[in-house]
Amino acid sequence: MDWSNAGWKFALIVAVSMLPFHVEAKTQVTKQPFGKTTDGTPVEIYTLKDATAEVRIMTYGGIVQTVKIPDRKGKMADVVLGFDSLEGYEKNPGPYFGALIGRYANRIGNGEFKLDGHTYTLPKNDHGNTLHGGTRGFDKVVWKAKEIPGGIELTHVSPNGDQGFPGTLTAVVKYTLVGHALHIDYSATTDKDTVVNLTNHSYWNLSGQGNGTILHDELKINANDFTPINAKLIPTGVLEPVAGTPFDFRKLTVIGSRINGNNQQLHYAGGYDFNWVLDKPAGAFGEAAELYDPTSGRVLTVWTTQPGIQFYTGNFLDGTIKGKDGKVYVHRGALALETQHYPDSPNQPKFPSAELKPGQHYHQVTEFRFSAR
Repeated sequence: MDWSNAGWKFALIVAVSMLPFHVEAKTQVTKQPFGKTTDGTPVEIYTLKDATAEVRIMTYGGIVQTVKIPDRKGKMADVVLGFDSLEGYEKNPGPYFGALIGRYANRIGNGEFKLDGHTYTLPKNDHGNTLHGGTRGFDKVVWKAKEIPGGIELTHVSPNGDQGFPGTLTAVVKYTLVGHALHIDYSATTDKDTVVNLTNHSYWNLSGQGNGTILHDELKINANDFTPINAKLIPTGVLEPVAGTPFDFRKLTVIGSRINGNNQQLHYAGGYDFNWVLDKPAGAFGEAAELYDPTSGRVLTVWTTQPGIQFYTGNFLDGTIKGKDGKVYVHRGALALETQHYPDSPNQPKFPSAELKPGQHYHQVTEFRFSAR
């Protein structure tokens, strides 16, 4: 896209690395109580605000609860799904609205993997698989928080054996709103060989949360291949070209144009819920995807160092959930673009490794950039 023609510029940056940046004093950081969990643990919500953006982040699950940005006419709207209260998140954990996901984002087949000759068994919470870290992943814990210049730093220590994963894993996530950019720095260390795959699971509707579906949006994904799945939504282990298939988003394509096509992969997932293999060198920071909402003019561009991106079209939303402002979240009423290692990588030796060893430092970088045209 041509940034020089953008009427305004805003970048939501999810940085999973130690990227240098200049902290501007105009970013205001405030916090307030956001209730208590069912076990009585207090939860706080932090508001990061500057002249053109407002982001609210909870200590519960590290959840991005609000992202308010302007459209082509300068009108502000909240573009992520969620709830007005902590109770809403605890009663509706399944969608993972806005949450930090760990230890392992996406699915691990049959709820187990082998590492160093040992088989580790995990909770099965998704048709015999482990999804998003198990029954109590990082999305359901209260992170320790402290204010830092322009934002907050969240820390969570996951003990050895937590949800069946080996090693004590220390995860640190920094959310910082700086220069119209929200940085989320993810890092992790371990004291024993383990696997890790962290992401953020925000659901985006650039027309505004709860305002219709995303089927009219146009999407581009910079990927020549994707990882097909079996009937249990686990990758088969091969890479398939997107050319000539409903998975070809190499140029801006209307999301709803092929989502109901007669394709076995689409039938398995009930729409789009697949990992795309990004076209860039391993570990390189590059553009992964671009999303355009013709109604509002808002544009979301995703950059990342991760090898893959999971594009999910809210297939399990069914109109039974009422979110912020009492709005009903309809089928395909939002989408997720989760930068990640490939699903089931611990069981797929040909996929990029998700292993983390003592002495190593986990870092990834993802950047969500917003503009309007």
